[in-house]
Amino acid sequence: MHTAHDTPLISCRSKLLRELEADLLCVLLLSDADDDSVRELDTAVGGAIGRARASGELSGKLHERFFADVSDVSWRCRRVLVVGAGPADAYTQTRARLVAATVGMTARSHRAVRIGFGCAQFAEGASFVQATVEGLLVGAFRDERFKSGSAETPPIAQVELMVAAPMLETARAAVTRGTVLGSAVNLARELSNEPGNLFTPRVFADRAIELVTGSQTTVEVLEEDAIASRKMGLVQGVAQGSAEPPRVIVMRYQPVVETPGPVLGLVGKGVTFDSGGISIKPSAGMDQMKRDMAGGAAVVCAMRAISQLAPPIPVIGIVPAVENMPGGRAIRPGDVLTASNGKRVEVLNTDAEGRLILADSLTLAQELGATHLVDIATLTGACVVALGHHASGLVGSPTSWVETIRATADRAGEALWPLPAFDEYAEQLKSDTADLANIGGRAAGAITAGMFLKAFCGDRPWAHLDIAGTAWHEDTKPYHGKGASGVGVRTLASLPFEAEFG
Repeated sequence: MHTAHDTPLISCRSKLLRELEADLLCVLLLSDADDDSVRELDTAVGGAIGRARASGELSGKLHERFFADVSDVSWRCRRVLVVGAGPADAYTQTRARLVAATVGMTARSHRAVRIGFGCAQFAEGASFVQATVEGLLVGAFRDERFKSGSAETPPIAQVELMVAAPMLETARAAVTRGTVLGSAVNLARELSNEPGNLFTPRVFADRAIELVTGSQTTVEVLEEDAIASRKMGLVQGVAQGSAEPPRVIVMRYQPVVETPGPVLGLVGKGVTFDSGGISIKPSAGMDQMKRDMAGGAAVVCAMRAISQLAPPIPVIGIVPAVENMPGGRAIRPGDVLTASNGKRVEVLNTDAEGRLILADSLTLAQELGATHLVDIATLTGACVVALGHHASGLVGSPTSWVETIRATADRAGEALWPLPAFDEYAEQLKSDTADLANIGGRAAGAITAGMFLKAFCGDRPWAHLDIAGTAWHEDTKPYHGKGASGVGVRTLASLPFEAEFG
């Protein structure tokens, strides 16, 4: 399988830093650390760290970077990278993940193929080791598939984590889990970065088969006839304006030991290109609409991680994959579509297509046995206005399920902010013509989009994640480059392990 990235071999060791053989030795420095914490390393680099600290060049503030050459010939590594980790009391799992991403991104930029990470004093348990591995992988990601004649930076091939001897065994298990999740995030970024002409609904389905099929995971692709036989009129309506046929990707994970109980249903929006349809989008920024399948990518790659990590409950993943185009057969504002559950929907805006295909897919998830539902989508510009690019929106019911999703996301280092789901918001979706309209007006647009989806979930616990503002990094930071973020993968993959299914 060709991918845009290569996952390095990551291992744990308990040895002295001087014994490490690598192109680059990476260590962290707290802003409130005493000089003793780096005394041995400072001696090895001829006092360069001490001089930098004395001059203020190196203070340990978050994401600060400082390089030094090792002059002590008894050390096996010749180059050191010191990365600031901020104050000790703020060094959480989320901070560990971000700082490790800075290490990965910086090491990759400086063409280090073998790196050592001296994090023994920072690895306060398996969760910190896992977060560190995830961060390293995400930071080291590069997608240069569509550049020619450029000086491609070589991938990091090997990472050795230095941890304390008593926690070696637990650290190794954490490395395995972190590697699976970090790699899945990068795969979702790769899928989301694909240009729309190369990544059509049919290609999306083929990639899902390739990525997810395993001993405990199956993938079924519903083509046009199967979609029609299931009366998925909302999916059909959105897709009919494009020359590219739709696909509905159905993935099932079944644990080895089957017991009665909850079944988690994950549904991701898979619009491989969104022109807006007849309600066409402005041309400025339309190129970014290749990323309108980021929610679908998150579900596919979360299902891949789930198949490798083997949680104790069954999981169903569904991705409706379509193009939304303004062709001669495209749906028009004012058209009425019939959903697979029989509800009639008046389409007031063809650019509100994501909720349509998600609605049919949420119904399908319930028909296949899902007892608890989560959908994820780059759904509304209103969510970007409300929350910007630092947190995804969260709408759902009941409150206990919403809190379960939020807490799981917090542990995964993915910020979610709950929005209200009062029944009064559903009033905005009333239609004079049909059972409901696909938009509820300008006010509370992120919430009414969620309430539209709630109408298709019955009484099952349900949560909607709006990642319109978080699915894409608009600029470069020390811990990530521009492009797809892979948001949602860690949260979705963690749910069947950590969630409380009431």
